Amino acid sequence: MQTASPTATSSRAEQLMQLEDQYGAHNYHPLPVVLNRGEGVHLWDVDGKHYYDFLSAYSAVNQGHCHPRIIGALTKQAQQLTLTSRAFFNDQLGAAEKQLCELFGYDKSLLMNSGAEAVETALKLARKWGYQEKGIAPNTARILVAEHNFHGRTTGIISFSTDPDSTGGFGPYMPGYQVVPYNDIEALEEALKDPHVCAFMVEPIQGEAGVMVPAVGYLAQAAERCRAHNVLFVADEIQTGLGRTGKLLACDHEAVHADILILGKALSGGVLPVSAVLANDKIMLTIQPGQHGSTFGGNPLACAVMRAALDVLQEEELAQNAAKLGELFRERMRQVQAKRPEVVELVRGKGLLNAVVIRPADDGRTAWDVCVTLMERGVLAKPTHGDIIRFAPPLVITEEQLHEACDIIEGVIMAF
Repeated sequence: MQTASPTATSSRAEQLMQLEDQYGAHNYHPLPVVLNRGEGVHLWDVDGKHYYDFLSAYSAVNQGHCHPRIIGALTKQAQQLTLTSRAFFNDQLGAAEKQLCELFGYDKSLLMNSGAEAVETALKLARKWGYQEKGIAPNTARILVAEHNFHGRTTGIISFSTDPDSTGGFGPYMPGYQVVPYNDIEALEEALKDPHVCAFMVEPIQGEAGVMVPAVGYLAQAAERCRAHNVLFVADEIQTGLGRTGKLLACDHEAVHADILILGKALSGGVLPVSAVLANDKIMLTIQPGQHGSTFGGNPLACAVMRAALDVLQEEELAQNAAKLGELFRERMRQVQAKRPEVVELVRGKGLLNAVVIRPADDGRTAWDVCVTLMERGVLAKPTHGDIIRFAPPLVITEEQLHEACDIIEGVIMAF
């Protein structure tokens, strides 16, 4: 599909952006584009201009925008029953839990809404297990996390963030966490010696940190060391899971089965908030009625959508497509790097979760300016940490579409 030529922002788009600026909180800094339609890998703005989506709502839209099977499940269930709360049983939750557990190999699943809710759930589970099963003295459990982590923005989660933008001005912070260097087995081993440690929570690839891929063997060694010290290995696969890195889970690259698995984002194909925590009975059943919950968690609408989203992921072999086209994308970007090493410092990633590190120009232009120009040429991507552009298209992208988008990216970088 050919993209439209760059055009000036319309008065309608300006009005909509001004409306958000006037009435919305200023907690985001979006690119100046106002979108109103999506299909597969494609997006269109209010003026009808076409774009390739290379952000996928931070990997929530792995199955592509408005996938007909997922939207079909949504509309069918929405006409029948949307919410009962967990005060009652509903006819969708059990089947959804069964599908999750059988697909990922766990005894139990617990459905929530946002990724941050799922992370908070996993933290509570880890602590409860630590006290009830490991025998840690009350209120002394510690959870290890990795430096430069991103697990959400609740006050509890930012208590172990090392990003000053996440933490500045929001204290005091919750105790009970210890930060260890990412991709450093020796540092992890030392921290695990503390008998009060109940869990190590880690992103298999640190997405928000700039698609930081650990050394081969790090995850497997980390999980093995945790087992040796009777510590739970908790994998936050909210962004890396569900086919994004070329496997169903990023941990699958090293055959690691986490004690607690956290999923979100693409669990609904980007249609509505659905997240899940999975664990075996010994961990999950430490939480009893009244100790945790969510009004919308496990609602019938979310369950129906989630089941369709998982079916699409498997039946359309999206993980396999991500593995194949991810290699192709990185090869194209490395060719660009070879031509313009003074602009492209580094290319890294796994599957269709990739990053290109941009060297700032002498005139002060940065990765943000690259993304603005990409937007003007018809590719939507977003910088992180100033100099890193994350490229993560929906996993339904075809080789032809990938090449067309890469041609645009190459043209922008060559002219930078």
